[in-house]
Amino acid sequence: PTNLDRTAVASESGDDERQQDVVHLTAAESEEFGIVLETAGPGEMRVEKTYPGEIRVNEDRYAHVTPRVPGVVRSVYASLGERVQVGGMMAVLESRELTDIKSGYLAAVERVDLALANFQREERLFEKKISSEQEYLEARQTLAQKRIEVRSAEQKLRALGFSEAYIEELPEESETSLTLYPLTAPFTGTVIEKHIALGEALEADTEAFEVADLSDVWVDLSVYQRDMGLIQEGQEVVISAGDHQERDTISYVRPIVGENTRTAMARVVLPNPHGRWKPGMFVNGLISVDAREAPIVVPKSALQTINGQSVIFVRTEEGFIPRPVTVAEENSDQVSIATGLTQGETYVSAGGFALKSELQKSELSAGDAD
Repeated sequence: PTNLDRTAVASESGDDERQQDVVHLTAAESEEFGIVLETAGPGEMRVEKTYPGEIRVNEDRYAHVTPRVPGVVRSVYASLGERVQVGGMMAVLESRELTDIKSGYLAAVERVDLALANFQREERLFEKKISSEQEYLEARQTLAQKRIEVRSAEQKLRALGFSEAYIEELPEESETSLTLYPLTAPFTGTVIEKHIALGEALEADTEAFEVADLSDVWVDLSVYQRDMGLIQEGQEVVISAGDHQERDTISYVRPIVGENTRTAMARVVLPNPHGRWKPGMFVNGLISVDAREAPIVVPKSALQTINGQSVIFVRTEEGFIPRPVTVAEENSDQVSIATGLTQGETYVSAGGFALKSELQKSELSAGDAD
């Protein structure tokens, strides 16, 4: 069992003695409590600054889904917040203008077939000296012209977003499908805005949906004008919001100060595989901007508070003693000690909370016994 003694221990200066609680642990108990020991000494103390920021959609993976011809909405398949796959059907429009374009292409294909048949006939007749060279050349020129007309009609369809495979299969489509214009997802992502309803008449380039790939997001941090010289691309930053925390690097620093805010922008591209980081969330970005040497630096996990006093557990011959300390400065995970701990002493860098709990439990037990 863990033992607690009140032992006479020499003070830090060695001039007197005072009564202090000591926690005795066996080696097995130390391992069970996760006690980690380190030697106090100088270290590099990071200087950190915190900047406010906001999660934004990655605009390189963001798209407005718009029809390229006017039409009436006949079907809507995608819902707000739904995840869509690249090429997936989001809505279907019925378009009279599209019918004219598709029909023009099909007519051009038919004319090529007729011109090809005529050319082949004239070619055979010319080879047999039945047809004149003039008639043969005219047939060949007509075929070339009709093929140019097909390519022109194909370009119109491609400009509307139709694939090569779709265009090749178009002659096999039914007449009723000639009026239909599909709105498809440009990439795999999430529908973040929807501006479309059944029966609605849409003009060309009307915004129907907004799709964003949220597998990664932008974090735009506001950097104060006075700190612009401290922030640069490649610096490590810890992004936090509530319980969420992620470590990454700055990918871009905008070299212009906002006229109204008097701040610059530092951007982090943050992986978001689980969707925890939501566009619009306010966050903080913690950046180490400098470092300086300090006589004694310990991890923040070493610091405990007992009866309102900051202490660090020190290992002595008697056991583990809670040593009152004065903190000079601290950052997110380091503490610089001004007084209470001297270089060369062995202290508890992790597991101090378990010692504190044992100390408090033993004191309560002692109080009940009294």
